[in-house]
Amino acid sequence: MRPEDITRLFVERSNAGDAAGVAALYEEDAVIAYPPGGRTVGREAIRALWEKVLSNRPHFEPEPPLPTLVSGDIALTSTVAKDGTGARAQVVRRQPDGSWLRMLDQPEFVSRTP
Repeated sequence: MRPEDITRLFVERSNAGDAAGVAALYEEDAVIAYPPGGRTVGREAIRALWEKVLSNRPHFEPEPPLPTLVSGDIALTSTVAKDGTGARAQVVRRQPDGSWLRMLDQPEFVSRTP
């Protein structure tokens, strides 16, 4: 798996209503900047958060990844949000089996001009 594959897997699992599958894309102590203005820490809390979000049956559209920046076992992935919220960025880490999991997730941020 490549670091940017996590975004595709996130969309597939979210659209299937699979909160546990979404949470499995995160490290045990991962941090996600969601809900807006807050943060959710840990895979179990992320699973519970996605159970609530996915209970409303939202539909996620795939977003093409921007170029991934890799340094050893750490990578920065990002996409431009199709919903107009700005951009999304994640820091991912290569696992011992060669897969990648999210450590930090900023699912939406809007650039502001001064």
